[in-house]
Amino acid sequence: MIDLGLSKMALIGAVALIVIGPEKLPRVARTIGTLLGKAQRYVSDVKAEVNRSIELEELKKMKSTVEGAAQEVENSIQTTTSDFEKEWATATSGLENAADLSSSLSSQPEYKHPGKNWRLKRGATPNWYKARQGIRTKALSGAARVARYRPQKLN
Repeated sequence: MIDLGLSKMALIGAVALIVIGPEKLPRVARTIGTLLGKAQRYVSDVKAEVNRSIELEELKKMKSTVEGAAQEVENSIQTTTSDFEKEWATATSGLENAADLSSSLSSQPEYKHPGKNWRLKRGATPNWYKARQGIRTKALSGAARVARYRPQKLN
């Protein structure tokens, strides 16, 4: 890198003042400052782009390693489940015949769910009957009750 000290900067300024002249020197200095600013921004943009590309490559490597590990886990799970299914089939092969015999011997019917929707609340009295009889179906707040049953003013 170029080593620019205060003495060298003063020498460059004096030569520029003599060569360019005092009238054009401020405009030239502004132009040089603008060009240097653009060059610095360009260099910083290039550095940022290089850093992004390096990070992208690292992320791609990390993604491939994670995908490889996930594939290995999936393969191990599949082999474990297939082994378990084989063992389960051999263990339960004798029980199926015993279950058929016990179900044919017992005379009790199989349990059947009643099919009720326990989330749905059903009232004992239908709403049309309550409306006809004048039975309240909705709760009133305290203020609404006072307003409804307040005695009318006599004029």
